[in-house]
Amino acid sequence: MTIDRLRNKRVLITGGARGIGAALAHRLARRGARVAVAGLEPELLRAVACDIDGPWRELDVADREQVDRVVADLVAELGGLDVVVANAGIARQLPMVGGDPQVMERTVQVNTLGTYYTLRAAAPHVAHPGGYLLATASLAAAVHAPLMGAYSASKAAVEALGNTLRWELRGTGARVGIAYYAELDTDMTSRGFGTRAGSVLLGGRRAVTVVTPLTAAIDALERGIGRRSRSVWAPWWIAPLLPGRMVAQRIAELRPMPDLQRALRIARDEETDFTTPQPGSQQRGTV
Repeated sequence: MTIDRLRNKRVLITGGARGIGAALAHRLARRGARVAVAGLEPELLRAVACDIDGPWRELDVADREQVDRVVADLVAELGGLDVVVANAGIARQLPMVGGDPQVMERTVQVNTLGTYYTLRAAAPHVAHPGGYLLATASLAAAVHAPLMGAYSASKAAVEALGNTLRWELRGTGARVGIAYYAELDTDMTSRGFGTRAGSVLLGGRRAVTVVTPLTAAIDALERGIGRRSRSVWAPWWIAPLLPGRMVAQRIAELRPMPDLQRALRIARDEETDFTTPQPGSQQRGTV
């Protein structure tokens, strides 16, 4: 049933070069959708587009004029638009006191403003019966952990954007969903927590929770897009946390982190990279 709903749908995915975006593009294309991808890392994007036989564009979602131009171009190539997945995002550790404020600024530019620019440009094309806009938030929008202040703030704002847009598009026939993930087995998780400060904070573990296979998120996204769901989540245990987020936050804060202060001291001096290389940066190769 879901597969039939996806056939011939015209889909635009940002952040399509790797991780969730690339895997989702492959899945939807196999289900018969016509998929366009946009994002950074043109070699990876080109490979994804070649695999799915779809158009692609290099895109920095933090650049509003570029977003407007690229969305218009890809909509023209697809012959319209039924689904947009605002998936592009970055992460980087940030101690709230003593951390580099540029990390906060760039994270908000990409995750929050980039999502806003994408939804803003795509909404006029998707505001029709059967249309669907999906904003990528995170469990971090609801539960806020140390060193993740920039990411959590940006994703909480994404959640607010999605909820607002849903209300504003009432009556057009389009629906708006918000996606929430815990740590998935992607480059973002491995790069984001693969720091000295992260290792100290987590006691050598890979993530705050259990790392979930990427396929779990892609399965959830396939169902959610096919049904035009209000919320999409992976893994399953995120669902009960969302309505009880104030309790979940309190429980998370009670979890012992004996090396928290040491991790914060390390993070203030540690040179790290964003999980996706950013335009104009001097990022040190691939990690």
